[in-house]
Amino acid sequence: MDTLQTIQKRRSVKHFDPAHQMDEQEIKQLISLAMLSPTAFNIQHWRFVVVSDKVLREKIRAVSWDQAQVTDASLLIILCADLKAWEKDPQRYWRNAPEEVQEFIVPAIKEYYQGKERVQRDEAMRSCGIAAQTIMLAAKAMGYDSCPMDGFDFDEVAELINLPDDHAISLFVAVGKAVQQAAPRGGQLEYSEVVIENHFDFF
Repeated sequence: MDTLQTIQKRRSVKHFDPAHQMDEQEIKQLISLAMLSPTAFNIQHWRFVVVSDKVLREKIRAVSWDQAQVTDASLLIILCADLKAWEKDPQRYWRNAPEEVQEFIVPAIKEYYQGKERVQRDEAMRSCGIAAQTIMLAAKAMGYDSCPMDGFDFDEVAELINLPDDHAISLFVAVGKAVQQAAPRGGQLEYSEVVIENHFDFF
């Protein structure tokens, strides 16, 4: 399946085969592809919590509106962001770059993020969203379906996974074998409504 087909065929599936298991190699391949997703300053602040414990999955489902895909999907990934990744030895994000690049970019990271909590959080959410889309498209290309999720109690889930204080949960992505295809698309907006030329016009 080529990239354009993958984008067209990716849908949010709600019903997965609970008996199907992804092997370790498939999971590693999927996460490794997600790790190629872009991040500002290459700080790679996404953290992928792969929930394999069945009891924990049940507890998460209980605080996720009892949505079946939490337990039935082959893979449940909680995308979290390390909000302070920018200050945790930022040299390592550019260790393979030429010295002159390192000398410019590493101090710029501190200048961009320090004291700007909203910027730190906004950038983290953007990065997790990009990584989530990479997961969903890669899953489709690998023959799996997926579902992005934010219908859960963020505080309860944070407690269940022992989320560090300097991290934030962005969303879940459930991945697995569909047993029921997604319903037809509910209704796409017209191209002319969502594409704005140059600037918004107010009347």
